Amino acid sequence: MRSARQSHHLFGCPPLLAAMGIALLLSFGAAADDSVGSVKDLKGLVFAQTSAARRSLAPQAAIMLGDQVETGEKSLITMLLGGQTTLRLGERGSVLIDKFLVEAGGEITLQSGPLMLEHPEGAPAEPIRIRTSYGLIAVRGTRVFVGPEGRALAVFVERGEVSVQAGGRTVTLHAGEGTAIATTGARPARVARWKQKRIDALFSSLR
Repeated sequence: MRSARQSHHLFGCPPLLAAMGIALLLSFGAAADDSVGSVKDLKGLVFAQTSAARRSLAPQAAIMLGDQVETGEKSLITMLLGGQTTLRLGERGSVLIDKFLVEAGGEITLQSGPLMLEHPEGAPAEPIRIRTSYGLIAVRGTRVFVGPEGRALAVFVERGEVSVQAGGRTVTLHAGEGTAIATTGARPARVARWKQKRIDALFSSLR
């Protein structure tokens, strides 16, 4: 009969190294479980910040739960979140990925900069809540812009439907309609169909 010591050497490593290897594999598995998407494309300098570290992003890099994604000057990033949601963040932007599940949507916090959320037409919607210092935006649409317009926060729906809650008031936007929140704590402006010139000016911040 082989001794316990002989059995250890049959596996090629002592117990301490084996335990370390198992722990490392478990940490890799946990990290993989925290992945909520990936980088599709980017321009300039883009980083992901967590409480533990700050890392530069590149195409195909994983986006993790809890990442605060930040873009520099003249920089932008396009991410695929969940199964069908594309998020485009413009320059000097910051967005926190609070939670996200494939085909179930999630929550993000827009801290600065312009963003565009988009789903393919005909694809199952992944409902998303966008938290901002101005108010809460519930997205059930397929192409939605949220971002600064001067000192105000502008919300415009190209396709789909969005509700905007701020200052104790909730308004609903449909395709071609927009609203703006002038300051933190203010109510959304009257919903209106926006002219193409205004729309183009907002969308240009994401090119």
